[in-house]
Amino acid sequence: MTKPWFEGSSLDEFLKEEGVYDAFKAIAEKEAISWQLTEAMRAQNLSKTRMAELMHTSRTQVDKLLNPKDGNVTIETLRKAAAVLGKRVEFKLV
Repeated sequence: MTKPWFEGSSLDEFLKEEGVYDAFKAIAEKEAISWQLTEAMRAQNLSKTRMAELMHTSRTQVDKLLNPKDGNVTIETLRKAAAVLGKRVEFKLV
Protein backbone atom coordinates (compact mmCIF):
# COMPACT_ATOMS: atom_id res chain seq x y z
CA MET A 1 0.00 0.00 0.00
CA THR A 2 1.41 3.36 -0.98
CA LYS A 3 1.54 6.10 1.56
CA PRO A 4 -0.43 9.30 0.79
CA TRP A 5 1.59 12.42 0.03
CA PHE A 6 0.06 14.11 3.07
CA GLU A 7 -0.25 13.27 6.72
CA GLY A 8 -3.19 14.03 8.96
CA SER A 9 -6.74 15.05 8.26
CA SER A 10 -8.36 16.07 4.99
CA LEU A 11 -8.77 19.73 4.10
CA ASP A 12 -12.47 19.53 4.99
CA GLU A 13 -11.64 18.09 8.39
CA PHE A 14 -9.00 20.75 8.97
CA LEU A 15 -11.39 23.58 8.05
CA LYS A 16 -14.05 22.12 10.33
CA GLU A 17 -11.54 21.89 13.19
CA GLU A 18 -10.65 25.55 12.61
CA GLY A 19 -14.34 26.51 12.55
CA VAL A 20 -14.22 28.01 9.05
CA TYR A 21 -15.59 25.18 6.90
CA ASP A 22 -19.00 26.76 6.22
CA ALA A 23 -17.47 30.11 5.25
CA PHE A 24 -15.01 28.49 2.85
CA LYS A 25 -17.72 26.30 1.36
CA ALA A 26 -19.95 29.33 0.76
CA ILE A 27 -17.11 31.15 -1.02
CA ALA A 28 -16.40 28.12 -3.20
CA GLU A 29 -20.08 27.78 -4.14
CA LYS A 30 -20.36 31.48 -5.05
CA GLU A 31 -17.21 31.22 -7.17
CA ALA A 32 -18.60 28.17 -8.97
CA ILE A 33 -21.90 29.91 -9.74
CA SER A 34 -20.15 33.08 -10.90
CA TRP A 35 -17.87 31.03 -13.15
CA GLN A 36 -20.81 29.09 -14.65
CA LEU A 37 -22.73 32.28 -15.38
CA THR A 38 -19.67 33.94 -16.91
CA GLU A 39 -18.96 30.91 -19.10
CA ALA A 40 -22.59 30.72 -20.26
CA MET A 41 -22.51 34.43 -21.13
CA ARG A 42 -19.24 33.95 -23.01
CA ALA A 43 -20.64 30.96 -24.92
CA GLN A 44 -23.63 33.07 -25.99
CA ASN A 45 -21.47 36.12 -26.68
CA LEU A 46 -23.42 38.23 -24.17
CA SER A 47 -21.81 41.31 -22.67
CA LYS A 48 -22.63 42.42 -19.15
CA THR A 49 -24.54 45.35 -20.61
CA ARG A 50 -26.66 43.08 -22.83
CA MET A 51 -27.19 40.65 -19.95
CA ALA A 52 -28.49 43.55 -17.83
CA GLU A 53 -30.88 44.59 -20.61
CA LEU A 54 -32.25 41.06 -20.95
CA MET A 55 -32.65 40.77 -17.16
CA HIS A 56 -34.33 44.21 -17.00
CA THR A 57 -31.78 45.38 -14.46
CA SER A 58 -28.66 47.52 -14.28
CA ARG A 59 -25.12 46.70 -15.32
CA THR A 60 -24.17 47.22 -11.64
CA GLN A 61 -26.51 44.39 -10.64
CA VAL A 62 -24.91 42.09 -13.21
CA ASP A 63 -21.48 43.02 -11.85
CA LYS A 64 -22.67 42.05 -8.36
CA LEU A 65 -24.13 38.82 -9.70
CA LEU A 66 -20.82 37.85 -11.29
CA ASN A 67 -18.73 38.86 -8.28
CA PRO A 68 -18.35 35.88 -5.93
CA LYS A 69 -17.27 38.21 -3.12
CA ASP A 70 -20.64 39.98 -3.16
CA GLY A 71 -22.98 38.23 -0.78
CA ASN A 72 -26.11 40.17 -1.70
CA VAL A 73 -27.46 38.16 -4.61
CA THR A 74 -30.99 36.82 -4.21
CA ILE A 75 -32.28 33.49 -5.43
CA GLU A 76 -34.69 35.38 -7.67
CA THR A 77 -31.80 37.23 -9.33
CA LEU A 78 -29.97 33.93 -9.90
CA ARG A 79 -33.11 32.44 -11.43
CA LYS A 80 -33.63 35.46 -13.68
CA ALA A 81 -30.01 35.30 -14.91
CA ALA A 82 -30.26 31.57 -15.51
CA ALA A 83 -33.49 32.00 -17.49
CA VAL A 84 -31.89 34.62 -19.74
CA LEU A 85 -29.13 32.09 -20.44
CA GLY A 86 -31.63 29.29 -21.15
CA LYS A 87 -30.75 27.52 -17.92
CA ARG A 88 -32.26 26.99 -14.50
CA VAL A 89 -31.01 27.02 -10.93
CA GLU A 90 -31.47 23.93 -8.79
CA PHE A 91 -31.23 23.78 -5.01
CA LYS A 92 -31.46 20.72 -2.82
CA LEU A 93 -31.11 19.83 0.80
CA VAL A 94 -28.84 16.90 1.47
